[in-house]
Amino acid sequence: MPGSPSLHTPLCDLLEIDLPIVQAPIGRVSGAALAAAVAEAGGLGMLGLSYATDDEIRRVLGEVGHLTHRPVGVNLILEWDQRERLATCLEMGARVVSYFWSELAPGSAYIEEAHAAGGLVMLTVGSAEEGRRAVDAGVDIIVAQGLDAGGHVRGSVGTLALVPAVVDAVAPTPVIAAGGIGDGRGLAAALALGAQAAWMGTRFVVADESLAHPAYKDRVVASRETDTAWTVGVFDRGFPDAPVRTLDNSTIRAWRAAGSPEPGGRPGETDVVAHGPDGRPLTRYDFAPPVVGMSGDLEAMANYAGQSVGVVRTRQPAAEIVREVAAEAERVLSSFNPGVTAPARQPPTG
Repeated sequence: MPGSPSLHTPLCDLLEIDLPIVQAPIGRVSGAALAAAVAEAGGLGMLGLSYATDDEIRRVLGEVGHLTHRPVGVNLILEWDQRERLATCLEMGARVVSYFWSELAPGSAYIEEAHAAGGLVMLTVGSAEEGRRAVDAGVDIIVAQGLDAGGHVRGSVGTLALVPAVVDAVAPTPVIAAGGIGDGRGLAAALALGAQAAWMGTRFVVADESLAHPAYKDRVVASRETDTAWTVGVFDRGFPDAPVRTLDNSTIRAWRAAGSPEPGGRPGETDVVAHGPDGRPLTRYDFAPPVVGMSGDLEAMANYAGQSVGVVRTRQPAAEIVREVAAEAERVLSSFNPGVTAPARQPPTG
């Protein structure tokens, strides 16, 4: 599949990847094994390092370096000061840096320092205007995240409507489509909308190399497209007022039944529902997802997932996911002109 002309985009050249498939950073669920496996399969692996200590960043990026020489990106959420984490990532060789949750102004140190190290900067946006401002600030790649996405979602527009609006607004800057994309049909649709790659999180949650707890993976596989909930004021302990999309569960249902109260008046706020791998107690409404080594009522936790759960049907190795998605996208694109290979996409002009 590497080098497939119907899937190869200019962004692939920019990122030095073979296929326009980006594994979303998926916070603490990603790790060296997952990111490296995606990279080795031809996509772009990503690491969510927003909460990592300096030692953890050095360890995970060191592990990645032993597992692959292909590009792997890092993601930092700008709800907090991330300058020290950025410096460590750049020192450890990261050259694709993704930001989220805040706009970036011209001259921002987050952009300037990454560029000074020879890196590329991505920013996730939820509107065309946000995208325009990001490009004006010097961002190299725009991630257009629709409301369909799992995890933390600030925007209010669905992926299908958002992506072409952002593509038109920021041309010729490349755009990655994010939100509700879980298979090759979604990748083909993203390319048809003018995006140059697809950003996929929920599909990689169930990868064998993912750090998601097996019970969390099984829950994703068993879910339908109608089984997620976008909420504000539920799983925000540790990240206040953050809108998120998760699998609907007992915590959300109890909160709704109580009239969707504000923090401080939610049912069961002091309940310890699980324990972390280190034994740390996790209370209801914590924003931590269930990961390997946790125990307790994991269903009641933040099981992050996008609306693409309806097409995520099996647990499998990350490389197999990349190959399967790419092959299906290839079939979809070629089906529009049987016997004719689709031309490589070029950036829009104007």
